Amino acid sequence: MKVIGVTGTNGKSTVVNLTTKILEEAGYKVASLSSIRFKIADIEWSNTLKMTMPGRLKLQKFLRQALNRNCQYVILEVTSEGIKQHRHSFIDFDIAVFTNLTPEHIEAHGSFENYQKAKGKLFLATKGIHIINLDDKNAAYFLKSPSEEKYGYNLKIFNRFPTSNLQTISAKNIQGLGNGIKFSVGSTEFNLKLLGEFNISNALAAISVGLSQGISLEICKRVLEKVEGIPGRMEEVISEPFKVFVDYAFTPNALEKVYQTLKPKNRKMICVLGSCGGGRDKWKRPLLGKIAAEYCDKTIVTNEDPYDENPIEIIEQVAKGANGKAEKILDRKEAIRKSLKSARKGDIIVITGKGCEPWICVAKGKKIPWDDRKVVKEEFAKFRDQT
Repeated sequence: MKVIGVTGTNGKSTVVNLTTKILEEAGYKVASLSSIRFKIADIEWSNTLKMTMPGRLKLQKFLRQALNRNCQYVILEVTSEGIKQHRHSFIDFDIAVFTNLTPEHIEAHGSFENYQKAKGKLFLATKGIHIINLDDKNAAYFLKSPSEEKYGYNLKIFNRFPTSNLQTISAKNIQGLGNGIKFSVGSTEFNLKLLGEFNISNALAAISVGLSQGISLEICKRVLEKVEGIPGRMEEVISEPFKVFVDYAFTPNALEKVYQTLKPKNRKMICVLGSCGGGRDKWKRPLLGKIAAEYCDKTIVTNEDPYDENPIEIIEQVAKGANGKAEKILDRKEAIRKSLKSARKGDIIVITGKGCEPWICVAKGKKIPWDDRKVVKEEFAKFRDQT
């Protein structure tokens, strides 16, 4: 089997999903593992571990199951925490993909440099093909790792790395459409139903994998244009009389990109957000609140995954960054209900932080069953019945 590892701060699950579809369209049997799901050929199940990259035992078992089902490719979402704990050890990666890098897990790694170094270990362990987002300011760091072939993809800065051994896949003629994105790679035009410029980057990463495996742009186009969306990634849950989107974004960079993409011109944007507990990256909490206050017409800060921390304290830290422009509601269901009641025809509600995650994690290792998308639909049905 050829093993593909996808790493970066944001976009990993989407790239895994899109790459899986391209390889399958080309006729290959594929297994893939991401924060969203496990998939082995035609069997798939949700990732309920609350862990993107499982431990070594589960990973090796997954690989053995994929081999037993005669899979030709395995695509793994590779995290810095997984690398730090050597979960990638003893896996022979053939292709490494880098999406982007922004500050995250800093407290766990000790510094941004250590976080970057952890991601870089995937590339040091992969001697075959490296695929790198050239638009990211950390691209040069990942390009330094030795490999047999290098592919770079970009949509902003062209000829930034004019090296002879770098094959570049560039998106041009970019247009943001109301219901998707449009761009060209060479003479092939792509019309995707996904939203946001960052999803062009995600698509380019998947296209680069396809091209590196001899799969044509025509096949990439055919499959990518079929994709309606990625579960819990800017997923439109309600369409009328206002729109409700659920997204996984929990880093400042990802949150801002979601808000920039969804911000309506002449209507209100109502935002529900929180921040993860467990002592993780406390520095970002006020920053998330600040970004929400900048883009949102109404901001509701609520509970997310407090783990063993006091959820009220986390909410206060996020709300502090909003400088008094945020409403604080501890109960996440109540926060969602309030956002629905606040919306008018044509408005947009954006609920971030959990996406399609199936749990809220609280103290003493307890997990409460949860799905933002399901709660939105249930509360909307009540709201509609009352009106």
